[in-house]
Amino acid sequence: METSPGPQVPSPQGQQHFRRVLSRRDLVLYGLVILTPTAPYPVFGIVQQNSGGHAALAYVVAMVAMYFTASSYGKMAAVFPSAGSTYTYAQKGLNPHAGFLAGWAMILDYFLIPLLSVIYASLTAERLLPLVPSWIWAVTFTLAITAVNLRGIKMTARASAWLMAIMTGCAVLFTVLSIRHIVVLHGWPGLFDLRGLFRPESFAPGPLLLGAGVATLSYIGFDAISTLAEDAIDPKRDIGWATIAVCIFQGLICILTVYLAALVWPDFKSFPHTDTAIIDIASLIGGRLMFGALTFVLLVAGLASALTGQAGASRLLLGMGRDGIVSSRIFAKLDPRTSTPVRGILVMGAVSLIGALAFRFQLAVELLNFGALTGFILVNLSVISHYFLRSRLRAGWQFVENLIFPLLGAIVCGFLWFNLTTKAKYAGFGWLAIGFIYLAILTRGFRIAPKTLASLEEAPINAD
Repeated sequence: METSPGPQVPSPQGQQHFRRVLSRRDLVLYGLVILTPTAPYPVFGIVQQNSGGHAALAYVVAMVAMYFTASSYGKMAAVFPSAGSTYTYAQKGLNPHAGFLAGWAMILDYFLIPLLSVIYASLTAERLLPLVPSWIWAVTFTLAITAVNLRGIKMTARASAWLMAIMTGCAVLFTVLSIRHIVVLHGWPGLFDLRGLFRPESFAPGPLLLGAGVATLSYIGFDAISTLAEDAIDPKRDIGWATIAVCIFQGLICILTVYLAALVWPDFKSFPHTDTAIIDIASLIGGRLMFGALTFVLLVAGLASALTGQAGASRLLLGMGRDGIVSSRIFAKLDPRTSTPVRGILVMGAVSLIGALAFRFQLAVELLNFGALTGFILVNLSVISHYFLRSRLRAGWQFVENLIFPLLGAIVCGFLWFNLTTKAKYAGFGWLAIGFIYLAILTRGFRIAPKTLASLEEAPINAD
């Protein structure tokens, strides 16, 4: 349902806010685009082999694990509907210093999502047109993505809808061709072969959890929905609903995709190239046409993720800029015509371009996981602190949703966090150490709290 742009809503302190134009449908679409329905394609072979042939079951485990964290984001968005997202939730739910470190960790995350997407799209485009070097593609894609985001969030939403349509079309084609391949070889009963989900001869809890850890990559980014709290028409109602819905929808898409892929290629030990196993499966079910289509859609997926990732990153920076954590002169300004954080978007465009030309893809992926999981842990702990401890909401079902769910979310994310590679942990802790030193300087040796806004509950959240 289309909505007309609402006016900017000033806070009592006179600071600018976004126009509230995004419906619940827009938020769900944004989340699915940043995750992409093609998310399991690049990691299918790795998840299938790590889990001993249980990729679909690994995605079930990952979906359940991420549901707890998605629920925590929804609960915090209901009381703190701010573009600051993870930073704001930890700041208000725990304390300002924890909020700073959460925001610092998520800066790494939000910087890397569009950066990684530009790198991936550039490498894919270079394979399609090898005469054009990847750095030219990186410049072209970064300029295009930045230009779209500068037009405003509704333009971003419209572009996302088109990109989502292309990705969905390919996902549907992959599903249909996979079903046809299975039915031709094994008949209709072949679609219900439980070996696509469970193989008793190769099942073990350890490998399953290892596969689930990799599968979690397909969900990282759903939290970006909460960065649009000030763009949403009704953030208290819609942010949490959309975050959980995206987590579930993404899980169902991933489970169906890898289940069919496992039935098409049942011998998970025989992939010619584990990292590109899904492309070999595409060639098997659809020949060169499907191979080309899948490669093109992976390019589209990279652009879609970069587009939405850049939008989310600029809003996180705006939330921190308002509080004086980062330069308010640069990041806390909105364009009065388009209601967009223009300077934050331009900074993110520059970061994506420089990073795409300088970063190695694998290290960037590992650092992305470090930042995301750090933020996830702190948001889960924020729910326990705000709802269970501070507000004393502990009766009946409240005990489960305010303690058990976020505690499970924190434990699962902590397990995945501790199982990152040593290189990722060194680089990630190095980034946190820089943030810690900066925080010490900012707060004069932790003697004062970082500068904060007045209580967000006092600010209006509905546009007239």
